[in-house]
Amino acid sequence: MMKRMLFGFAQVISCLCLILTVFASPLAIAQETEHAAILLHAARVFDGNNIRTNTSILVRNGKIAQIGSRESFQSSKAKVIDLGDATILPGFIELHAHLSFQNIPADTVLKHGITTVRDVGGPIHKPYGGDGSLRVLTSGPIITAPNGYPISILGDTSVATAVSTEKEARETVRNLIKGGAVVIKVALEPGGEAGAPWSSGHGHDSGHGHDDQPGAEHANAHHKPAHHVSKQAWPLLPENIVKAIVDEAHRNNRKVTAHIAEAKGAQIAINAGVDEWAHVPCDIIPESLLKKAVAQNVKIVTTMDTLSRCSGVAHNARTWTAQGGEFLYGAEIAHPDIPQGIDAQELMYMRQLAKMELIDVLRAATSKAGQHLDLPLLGTLQRDAPADIIAVKGDPTHNLKTLEYPDLVISGGKIVVNNF
Repeated sequence: MMKRMLFGFAQVISCLCLILTVFASPLAIAQETEHAAILLHAARVFDGNNIRTNTSILVRNGKIAQIGSRESFQSSKAKVIDLGDATILPGFIELHAHLSFQNIPADTVLKHGITTVRDVGGPIHKPYGGDGSLRVLTSGPIITAPNGYPISILGDTSVATAVSTEKEARETVRNLIKGGAVVIKVALEPGGEAGAPWSSGHGHDSGHGHDDQPGAEHANAHHKPAHHVSKQAWPLLPENIVKAIVDEAHRNNRKVTAHIAEAKGAQIAINAGVDEWAHVPCDIIPESLLKKAVAQNVKIVTTMDTLSRCSGVAHNARTWTAQGGEFLYGAEIAHPDIPQGIDAQELMYMRQLAKMELIDVLRAATSKAGQHLDLPLLGTLQRDAPADIIAVKGDPTHNLKTLEYPDLVISGGKIVVNNF
């Protein structure tokens, strides 16, 4: 009798172990897959600073574990992906996007080579992603004057918030940061610049850098009708309020970016100590003002593809480069006709209009952008950097258009696209 009971107990235990093994296996497999090391070989590697050959990359636990010569990895037990005649780069960082406001699918952007976006103007949230999904940072609503841009076009939406006093400005900055803002954005836009997309209906030429699309930078979002726009200049934040915004942001370790398109807004931004201009200005800016901005270490986000009809963009871009000013890549994802990913035309304008060296164009979209975001390892391929990686077949320095269609995309060590 005792033997029979022991035998039955053993059978029960055996069955339980089998059941546990069956149910545990998918989890174990998932964990193994998630943490599996990947070793990438390719003919060329742009590490965020320089183009290297005979260089391979080991990815482990979502980060770059090692980068070095191919020979140095011969004993590695990682999954090997040999890309052959291809180029590996850090995932691009887009500093001027409107994903939330325009409902752009994040996975589409990621699959086309952008691994980090800074969403400027719209709903606020804490940073998220970077682990197989698009890393999304936000500014939250744009701070503007009462009935200033873009409220003057869109009305009272989540895209912008108006302030009237220094106290209100400081409180707004604190609330945005509490909500997760990585940067504070202000609008210094009186409107009316010839060729500017936001000046449609403002008594001037409308349009953007492509064929006959409707004007207004955000006006077609959600198919909402734009408010009537008069020919009178839109109100601007006064200098003292912009200074209060900058001071409060800097107290909380945040930079301030400003939508600027002409000289008056540029002068306010310079006097107030704004850190970044969200566009190359549309109108010609006096060289003296550009020189002051360069001396203050102001950075300009390019967005030249959307502003290519503006009369002053080429002049401002060339002058900025000649003065030693720094550009950062931004193509305004969600604007009509702008690719929902890397915009090769933007890169070409950086070369042609801003007269930038090719290596500096690539840095502006990777390592320089990471440094500007105070995330110095982001946008680089070096030890302990996030494993945000793209690769294209061939050499993109001979044809920047190939960057719009990456054949490999990795986010936080997880493979999103692999056409090799």
